[in-house]
Amino acid sequence: MTPAELFLAPFQYEFMRRGLLTALLVGIGGGLLGCVLMLRRLALMGDALSHSLLPGISLAYLVFGTSTAALFGGALLAGLFTAFGSALLSRLTRVKEDAAFGVLFLVLFAIGIAIASRLPARIDMMHILFGNILGVRPSDLALAAGASGVTVLAFALGYRPILLETFDPVFHRSISPHSRLTHLGLLALVVINLTAALQAMGVVLALGLFLLPAVTAYLWCRRFGLMLILSAAIAAAGSFAGLLLSYHARLASGASIVLCLGAFLLFSALVAPSQGARRGS
Repeated sequence: MTPAELFLAPFQYEFMRRGLLTALLVGIGGGLLGCVLMLRRLALMGDALSHSLLPGISLAYLVFGTSTAALFGGALLAGLFTAFGSALLSRLTRVKEDAAFGVLFLVLFAIGIAIASRLPARIDMMHILFGNILGVRPSDLALAAGASGVTVLAFALGYRPILLETFDPVFHRSISPHSRLTHLGLLALVVINLTAALQAMGVVLALGLFLLPAVTAYLWCRRFGLMLILSAAIAAAGSFAGLLLSYHARLASGASIVLCLGAFLLFSALVAPSQGARRGS
């Protein structure tokens, strides 16, 4: 067996190929949305959304048991409730949207932990928090494909309003009556993609596939369109490298993917010619 064949040996197994394909699909959607979150300075809101999925999972488990569809449906509803509830709270009161996200995230996360602690059969919290990408099933892969496809289609068809909403939301609201729908639509896409990433990366690490590729791409790009493409490509490359690292070094797969993406970011921060540490040299 050649060194190359030995290096790629893990992908002879179906579960490794399925895990890789799921990570690639989640990374494409997450890479696109991560650019918007970073440029709009909504990174912490994305973290709040990921943690707010927990009560939906716990409640679905309590009512429907271990049904995959029910668990992901519960996570999706909890995330959408957080996204739209915070927008409504900030619109009807003086509370800023970031504060509204923080309030709902804390309350919902506490509710999720409380429900999980009272379940007759405890949920495997390690899998929920950190994922199990090597245990993804065909249904998880289909969910990732659907979320990624919807996200790519939304960016392709709505590129101009997304561009305006990302760089100048005030101007966007002044010229378009549908700017609020663009903002809520982006938040809904974040929730959908976080839900799709839940089995693979977990509540804690899922956002790594969103923000790390986006920040890395930002260091190399000056144009939004190019940044979107590069971010999705970096997410895919990090997923591939992370799975190889996890197999050969016997490390947790989700953590390995995030570590590889972090290494890409560190390298870019040091050597990127226009935005990195070298820009002043």
